[in-house]
Amino acid sequence: MSGVGGSDRIFGVHAVDALLQQHPDRARHLYLQDERRGQRLAALAQRAREHGIPVSHHSRRELDALSGGARHQGAVLDAAGLPELGEHDLEDLLDGLDHAPLLLVLDGVQDPQNLGACLRTAAGAGADALVIPRDRAAPLSAAVRKVAAGAAERLPLVRVPNLARVLRMLCRRGVWLVGAEAAGTRSLYQTDLGGPVALVLGAEGRGLRRLTREACDYLVRIPLAAGVESLNVSVAAGVCLYEAVRQRSE
Repeated sequence: MSGVGGSDRIFGVHAVDALLQQHPDRARHLYLQDERRGQRLAALAQRAREHGIPVSHHSRRELDALSGGARHQGAVLDAAGLPELGEHDLEDLLDGLDHAPLLLVLDGVQDPQNLGACLRTAAGAGADALVIPRDRAAPLSAAVRKVAAGAAERLPLVRVPNLARVLRMLCRRGVWLVGAEAAGTRSLYQTDLGGPVALVLGAEGRGLRRLTREACDYLVRIPLAAGVESLNVSVAAGVCLYEAVRQRSE
């Protein structure tokens, strides 16, 4: 279904449209559902043909098989896989920025829905990259892409074998590491996020791992009403990212 650096099978109107707009050179074949002839699918077919990408129509059953039974909205695209981005690519990205970096780091988020939602939110907030460990984290699957609604084609996703080492590299480069935890020592809203910042969030249920927590310059908490222990990681990421956006726009 998906393989970074190999081949991808992408489904869902938004995810397919984003790839056709951002990376049409990667597209190999567009499969559309024969029974659905709406405007959105027609626009996908036109865009694909403009780039010389083969388009064919098939039954819903055939598209269900191509998408592995996932909800495809009548569109499935075969494409060359994204090149995997690693630690050196992240350093190159940072070297090329003309503004203070805003990064999102996820420490072991394994749920595809949450990873996709975090990708979408980070892209919407204008983050420069999302960093995840190579192990103990959800891969960039077709399900993640569909939830991300095209953000996977816009926001660099950096997968690293040693997250603690990357955090130390960011620290050496002057990027402040702000970890979000329920037991944080300061409020998110009392923390300066206007400079170079990496927002670090932990996995569902477990939170930040020890080495990740110890690497952070600050541990912050999102103020919650009495009786509410925590937020979903994708919601927490959105709150943190948009507080940084608010501070930077002042």
